[in-house]
Amino acid sequence: MNLMDLLNDAINRGVSDIYIIPGACVMAKAGGELLPLSENKILPDDSLQLIHQVYALDDNRNMEKLMQTGDDDFSFSLSRVGRFRCNAYKQRSSIAAVLRVVPFGLADPKKLHIPEAVLDLYKMQRGLVLVTGPAGSGKSTTLACIIDRINRECSNHIVTIEDPIEHLHYHIKSIVSQREIEQDTENYATALRASLRQAPDTILVGEMRDYETIQTVLTAAETGHMVYSTLHTVGAVKTIDRIIDVFPANRQQQVRIQLSMVLSAVVSQQLLPTVDGSLIPAFEIMIVNNAISNMIREGKVHQMENVIYSGASQGMITMDSDIVRLYHEKIITKQTAQRFAVNPDNVSKRLT
Repeated sequence: MNLMDLLNDAINRGVSDIYIIPGACVMAKAGGELLPLSENKILPDDSLQLIHQVYALDDNRNMEKLMQTGDDDFSFSLSRVGRFRCNAYKQRSSIAAVLRVVPFGLADPKKLHIPEAVLDLYKMQRGLVLVTGPAGSGKSTTLACIIDRINRECSNHIVTIEDPIEHLHYHIKSIVSQREIEQDTENYATALRASLRQAPDTILVGEMRDYETIQTVLTAAETGHMVYSTLHTVGAVKTIDRIIDVFPANRQQQVRIQLSMVLSAVVSQQLLPTVDGSLIPAFEIMIVNNAISNMIREGKVHQMENVIYSGASQGMITMDSDIVRLYHEKIITKQTAQRFAVNPDNVSKRLT
């Protein structure tokens, strides 16, 4: 089985992910639905052979880490084909992999349905902006579009720290340093501490995945840098609770105060299936004003939704309001709106 044929077929079909898992056909996801790329189910030996080809395409990358730890993350590019983010892993004593397709260049944000209020976050000069949502919801693409806007509009030094690098940014009006975990630096926390000595104006941290990274991100934002990052949460309230809960109880009040001072905005997004079988993002946008800052400091984050709901003039919107908008515009069904709502009962009353 030839990997290049599979990748070309996947690109031509416009898929988002490719699954190489023994016991099933090679599968791909398009528009939220799985479709086969191979005629027959693949055996463990077939899967291993395909994954050997994947590693060969990444400059003959060594498979030692995969074999020793059971997991490996990396990305690679194929000229005139596309860019791919690979997660290879062991499962049931065999080797499997999932390839995320990352198109060369960035699509028009309007075609991706990213609101202008989100893109306008590029104008912020200091603090912390978080883009949150489930895995595969488009967080990295949204952040890449914001970074691209900075690159085109500002004379900045942008430092990105990613695992792995997905979207490539070229020097336009800004200069961009892109660092990949393991390839270019040891880990997020180490790279982030080093970035503070690289005269950055803007720092992108691919994911705040552990205590040390979160602590260093807050410190970087506190020292006057503009930091963008992601978390796997849905909604501003859960995002703030998640950050606070990472810290020990005796430090949580101090972190609330620190977060209330540095947090500038939280954007949450989900991908919803549309009536025509494609996917569209729904967004929650919270801009941190004095009221929200006080609620974070005082531990009253459960009250923030009311401020977001009434903050339309500042570019804010709740997730449920955006979902209701998509329903009234006949883009999604009532069932989809109820399934993805944060408060399904309240949304149901607004769908009539």
